[in-house]
Amino acid sequence: MTSAPSGTASCVELAEYAPAVGVALPESVGRALAAGDIVDAAPDPYTPGRWQLRAGSKVGAVAVTVPGRDERFVVRVAPKVPIARLFFLLGYSLDPKGGWRDGEVDVGEHRDMLPALAHAVERQVDRALRQGLLQGYRATEESALVVRGRIREAEQIRRRFGATLPVEVVYDEFTTDIAENRILRTAVERLLRLPGVPRDVRRRLLHQRARLADVTPVVRGQRLPDWQPTRLNARYHHALRLARAVLGGSSPEHVPGGLRMDGFLLDMNKLFEDFVTVALREALRGSGHTARLQDSHHLDEAAAVRMRPDFVLYGPDDTPCAVADAKYKAEKRGGYPDADLYQMLAYCTALGLGEGHLIYAKGNASHTAHRVRHAGILIHQHALDLDQETAGLLADIEVVARRMRDR
Repeated sequence: MTSAPSGTASCVELAEYAPAVGVALPESVGRALAAGDIVDAAPDPYTPGRWQLRAGSKVGAVAVTVPGRDERFVVRVAPKVPIARLFFLLGYSLDPKGGWRDGEVDVGEHRDMLPALAHAVERQVDRALRQGLLQGYRATEESALVVRGRIREAEQIRRRFGATLPVEVVYDEFTTDIAENRILRTAVERLLRLPGVPRDVRRRLLHQRARLADVTPVVRGQRLPDWQPTRLNARYHHALRLARAVLGGSSPEHVPGGLRMDGFLLDMNKLFEDFVTVALREALRGSGHTARLQDSHHLDEAAAVRMRPDFVLYGPDDTPCAVADAKYKAEKRGGYPDADLYQMLAYCTALGLGEGHLIYAKGNASHTAHRVRHAGILIHQHALDLDQETAGLLADIEVVARRMRDR
């Protein structure tokens, strides 16, 4: 842990799934980190005032502020995969047809996730707004002294009790305060509050906020407005998808004890699962099969035990013909966890399938298989090398998809 002058932040640097690190922390901060499900945090049993911190699958940065103190405690968790590859996984999961490839998202010279994300979002917002703010029609309801648009008769009766003025009206207004701009403004505001955004990137984000000054940000906790990709908003697409990632990242605000916590965390387990299932669906598109993600099934005949495989492939008659589960965990010295095999065996048995597929983010061999005694079910274990070029990564997904389709 690096000390900092009064009024600045002390920083703890961790790595995804790395061994635990001993850190001197106030008890309230240690408990806040543990309660926030950010890292595994436990008091050191041998050294009072020290905590053992170990990062899991969540990467990013969070800051814990103690009321009445000038210092913030910042925890940064670095991902194992290169930043450019992480953004490929993220971009492809959000929009596989959007042309996402390495280098498509500009992360500048940044090697840490949060600075790279802030830089990438700012560059994409700048590109989206280069031709000016997109405008569109928005339904507006208000009380007016003149009739504009349509009279809301029910509201007029309920609120005005027969009075003629003011009039409750609804009309379509041509404005920049539309869903696309509101999402961008909200993402910019979010990034400006996060710890670890470099000064030059923060300055450019402030410039983008000024360009969006007439746009209403979404209040925290409210649902983001819906938008649909069209030819008219095509220049906004990449910016909006990155903004969605910023706003969708888990970010606890308040934790027990009156502490405030703010930051951005990306769950690599979820990101890997999203990438694998979306890539499999794309690889099988046009094959005559239907792919469903997180489809609900039951293990038992009484339908009391629910299960949700990550990916189920159905044939033309809507009968399950393949099942897969994505596992973002490293192969252990003795091999992959046995529990994964038991889980896949349950999926295959309940779905009436002879084969199942487990897809890992790492492994010593690209493919292994186990045939279950007395059942004849074959369980495949595939390992994807995330360090390779994206073309090779997608080619490996194609191999898995072909095996699923052919069986």
